[in-house]
Amino acid sequence: MKMLMADYNVGNLHSIKKALELAGAEIEVVTDMSRMVDAKCMVFPGVGAFDCTIESLLPYKEAIRARLEAGVPCLGVCIGTHILFPGSDEGNSPGISFFDGRVRGLRSRTVPHMGWNSVETEDPLLDDIEDKHFYFAHSYFCDPETRDTVKGTTTYEGFQFATLMRRQNVVATQFHPEKSSESGLRFLKNFVTFAEDQA
Repeated sequence: MKMLMADYNVGNLHSIKKALELAGAEIEVVTDMSRMVDAKCMVFPGVGAFDCTIESLLPYKEAIRARLEAGVPCLGVCIGTHILFPGSDEGNSPGISFFDGRVRGLRSRTVPHMGWNSVETEDPLLDDIEDKHFYFAHSYFCDPETRDTVKGTTTYEGFQFATLMRRQNVVATQFHPEKSSESGLRFLKNFVTFAEDQA
C-alpha cells in the first residue's frame, strides 16, 4: 500500500519513513498538504510543537477530517496524534478535531517523559507483541472525552494517560514505534496489514 506522509517541517521523518518501508509500506513524503486529502492512507509523524505542526494543514483540515470519517486509514505518532485533537495546551491553533477532548500538559513530576515505558493494552494490533515496552519523548498527553477510543494506557510517575487511541480506521500513538526496536517494527507491520485490509 502507498501511504502519504506529511512533511510539515518537524523532525524525525527519516526514521519513521524507513521503519514503515521495512514494515512493507510504500511511503511518499509530501510537502504539499493538499495532497493528503486524496491519500489512500495518511501518516502524521513527528517530533515538534503543536502550532508549527498544524499550520500547513489548517487550510485542509475539514477535508482531511471528512476523509478520516469516511474510513481512510491513518497513523498518527506523538505530535501527529496531537493534531488529530481539537486543540492543545501547547498552542493556540485549532487541530483537525477527529478525536474529541484536548491535549494537555503532563501531570508528572518530571517533564518531559523520555525513555522506555510499557503500554497496557488488549488491542489486537499488539496481540503478537510480547514485549510491550515502547519509546516515549513528550511533555503533553491526549485526554479524549470519548473514553472508548482509548485502547492503551501508560503510567509515568504515578500518572496514567492514554498512549494508544483508535477510532474508525485511525490508529494514534503517543509512543514512537519507529524508535522502539523490534516491538515498534512489529507494531508498524501490524498497522500496514491493517491499512491494506481496509483498502
